Amino acid sequence: MEKNEKAGTADEPNFEYRGLKAMPFIIGNETFENLGTVGTSSNLLVYLTAVFNMKSITAVTLINIFYGTTNLGTLVGAFLCDTYFGRYKTLGFATVASFMGMLVITLTALISKLHPPHCEIEQTGTCIGPTSWQIAFLLLGFGLLVIGASGIRPCNLAFGADQFNPITESGKRGLSSFFNWWYFTGTVAMMISLTLVIYVQSDVSWALGLAIPTFLMLLACVLFFMGTRIYVKLEPKGSPLKSVVQVIVAAARKRQLKLPEQPWLTLFSHVPSNSINSKLPYTDQFRFLDKGAIITPEDQINSEGSAADPWRLSSIQQVEEVKCLMRVIPIWASAIIYYVALAQQQTYTVFQALQSDRHLGHSNFKIPAASYSIFSMLGLIIWIPIYDRIMVPLLQRFTGKEGGITVLQKMGVGMFLSIVTMLVSAFVEHQRRTLALSEPTLRIDPRRGAISSMSGLWFIPQLTLVGVSEAFTVIAQVEFFYKQFPESMRSVGGSFSFLGVAVSSYLSSFLVSTVHRMTAGAASGNWLPEDLNKGRLDYFYYLVAALGVINLGYFLLCAKWYKYKGSACSTQEVPMERVESEKPLV
Repeated sequence: MEKNEKAGTADEPNFEYRGLKAMPFIIGNETFENLGTVGTSSNLLVYLTAVFNMKSITAVTLINIFYGTTNLGTLVGAFLCDTYFGRYKTLGFATVASFMGMLVITLTALISKLHPPHCEIEQTGTCIGPTSWQIAFLLLGFGLLVIGASGIRPCNLAFGADQFNPITESGKRGLSSFFNWWYFTGTVAMMISLTLVIYVQSDVSWALGLAIPTFLMLLACVLFFMGTRIYVKLEPKGSPLKSVVQVIVAAARKRQLKLPEQPWLTLFSHVPSNSINSKLPYTDQFRFLDKGAIITPEDQINSEGSAADPWRLSSIQQVEEVKCLMRVIPIWASAIIYYVALAQQQTYTVFQALQSDRHLGHSNFKIPAASYSIFSMLGLIIWIPIYDRIMVPLLQRFTGKEGGITVLQKMGVGMFLSIVTMLVSAFVEHQRRTLALSEPTLRIDPRRGAISSMSGLWFIPQLTLVGVSEAFTVIAQVEFFYKQFPESMRSVGGSFSFLGVAVSSYLSSFLVSTVHRMTAGAASGNWLPEDLNKGRLDYFYYLVAALGVINLGYFLLCAKWYKYKGSACSTQEVPMERVESEKPLV
């Protein structure tokens, strides 16, 4: 085990790294947080339709907005964490907010006045919807969950890494162990939530099924604060986004100036001695930003070489860091449509399962509709070691590249698989609907219609494909953002993945609402009605697949244009030497 270590420099306070002693508190917090939030959020779609009597289209729209806002909030959380509060305070506040949000949602199931009465379509033909104040109380819970996720997601892993000294060998070993255990326990927690917790919610009691993850979230709060005295708490050092704005402002102020013929030789070049960013070579993309580094008679230089007014004069290093960010944005945008395809597997696949035979074999046990998403997780878990141990060595023989294929190539493969996933999903839905309309059904659901005799196990191929697709695109995207963002902006880079999911959730909500409205009077009927047997969900899946094909073409163009960080874009350049960071990165 790692011994307590002290480390510090002239510019930094001394820290006593407790390493593995702090790990149980942080991993315990993460595990119980996953058990709680995943167990609550994964089944919300069924909860809104079964308990709050919402129509399917309304529930899907609300869930997409909830997921979108949750992921969008991570960018705000990362900014506030880096700029004002630090990771410890942000995590502490966010953990409590998540617990309060889950408690509010649990109360909506526990107290009868906080949700509408149970539908009595079979007896009276009525199904009363929620009142405005019941919706308001529910949205209060959603809002608290958004606040909690906005602080936990961008800070949890980084805060755990803060507890290890990245300079010493024991610290490096401990950090590696922490990452492994963090991902392992998080995955196990999500699998438990997607099976046992959802089963209790769907087949035993909603109140009990929501109370269990709420109690687990309370344990997460307790565990986190129990370790307060041994945590390393780094103070916030300001947001790196400020430097981005300064470059843009400086370039805008000098937009009338003409660029020199050899900008790499004449532009202002200064790198602070305490910078953690590697020195970047000059590139000739986005040259309008270079004007911010032109030295004019009005510009003043401090004695240590920095600009006296950074809002008027930026260094070429700062300009190149902003270029890194701008080059990433088109690649980031290409993932939005990709996540739209994934979103359908989390929403409409649940509704498909509700109108399918969910019995496991010939037993009386029925798989909860929301638990089918575990197959995508299993697909990811199984594929990763196969790819890492078998596929990568084979690909290395042909390509000679360290990872077999580049990060962008991995993303492209995953996007292609998402298109195949939507085509398979359309085929399976066509078969499910055909059986429901032409063959004897299991029973008639008062709200949804006939339950198809098709086994829900037929959803496994498309969900497994989703998992394999994520193993390529999502993991590659995380690696891409980590490597391509400047070192000081990696927390922002981590939030970019969540931001992409956020935008895709809003887009998915807009797409679902638009298709529902535009096909209401179509000859083929509404594609997305309450009863999927009367709709054409398969057509909707084909539409998403077509958007995926267009998006893949856009991605290939962006990937061809993209220049990796530190690579030369111009033949007329003098590469600047790389400076390895002496300051530990977290």
